[in-house]
Amino acid sequence: MSVNGKKVLHMDRNPYYGGESASITPLEDLYKRFKIPGAPPASMGRGRDWNVDLIPKFLMANGQLVKMLLFTEVTRYLDFKVTEGSFVYKGGKIYKVPSTEAEALASSLMGLFEKRRFRKFLVYVANFDENDPRTFEGIDPKKTSMREVYKKFDLGQDVIDFTGHALALYRTDDYLDQPCCETINRIKLYSESLARYGKSPYLYPLYGLGELPQGFARLSAIYGGTYMLNKPIEEIIMQNGKVIGVKSEGEIARCKQLICDPSYVKDRVEKVGQVIRVICILSHPIKNTNDANSCQIIIPQNQVNRKSDIYVCMISSAHNVAAQGKYIAIASTTVETKEPEKEIRPALELLEPIEQKFVSISDLLVPKDLGTESQIFISRTYDATTHFETTCDDIKDIYKRMMGSEFDFEEMKRKKNDIYGEE
Repeated sequence: MSVNGKKVLHMDRNPYYGGESASITPLEDLYKRFKIPGAPPASMGRGRDWNVDLIPKFLMANGQLVKMLLFTEVTRYLDFKVTEGSFVYKGGKIYKVPSTEAEALASSLMGLFEKRRFRKFLVYVANFDENDPRTFEGIDPKKTSMREVYKKFDLGQDVIDFTGHALALYRTDDYLDQPCCETINRIKLYSESLARYGKSPYLYPLYGLGELPQGFARLSAIYGGTYMLNKPIEEIIMQNGKVIGVKSEGEIARCKQLICDPSYVKDRVEKVGQVIRVICILSHPIKNTNDANSCQIIIPQNQVNRKSDIYVCMISSAHNVAAQGKYIAIASTTVETKEPEKEIRPALELLEPIEQKFVSISDLLVPKDLGTESQIFISRTYDATTHFETTCDDIKDIYKRMMGSEFDFEEMKRKKNDIYGEE
């Protein structure tokens, strides 16, 4: 918004950046936040060596957030590391996710004939271009369902499971009966992200995800944006059904438009579900991951008789988020029953022994309206996915509702060049 010439005032009731997706440091603060009695044991090392994300996410190397960071040059303020591997759960064990032809042929996830069929499918996806009908091979991207595409390549249930959930990163199986174009493009995104760095398609910022909002805050400040932390919001002031200002500590900041997360406007949002997240501190890498210092594990719902997947994100001292020799694994999933801790158990069993765990259950909140009349634009709460693609969709959606036009990466670049000149 600042780059687009809007006057931006950012107020946050918290003393830190990032709201509910902050990185908490020192470790003592995490214990306090989760009401765990006593201080962290000496074996945890120095408290300030820890930066623990409350909401675990990785960045797709070729995904929307990385594009936003590159176009806005927020990358100047951040350092990233490639995540060492992506794994999928099958029959109680974890396997590396094959996403190139060579890996597919070497994978123990599939038998020999299945491998050949999967390889054919990957080649088809790599060549697929929705603007070039010659690449369709009899499939109509806008009509043919993904279920029919799998049938065309004669892929078995296990392969369908990891393709849909570990490559296309769907949380449920609803996508199977929808047109295949979106799924094929998601698998392409995964493969292209992987091609950039080789080990996995995911990136993670050193010092934790809390660095991201700080980077954007600096960018906003360059374009005249003002940031105020520790600023309690007392009231949102309305006139004739439209927002005209925000009251804080007796003062009113006047505005024409307001963006906020659901926690500031509880009467304008509705609950659509819950997410459980369990932060686990370990003194060892996760078994069967080749001692990776960072990885993602996806447990497809079919494997554990659920409707939605369970995710595990693991990072470590290699990312400056934990004391030497320590690992942070965060398991998350959409809640389906009255016993969420039982639901997440398959993930926790992969992490044993766990030194300390922190459990949170959060409501999934979405705005009741588009904000067109009130001019209050509300973001959705973070979902259980372990990447930022859905969050970026939400950002672009808010942008469109506010500005009346689509978010355009190139436009941001042009505006920046107008101010700074070409690189």
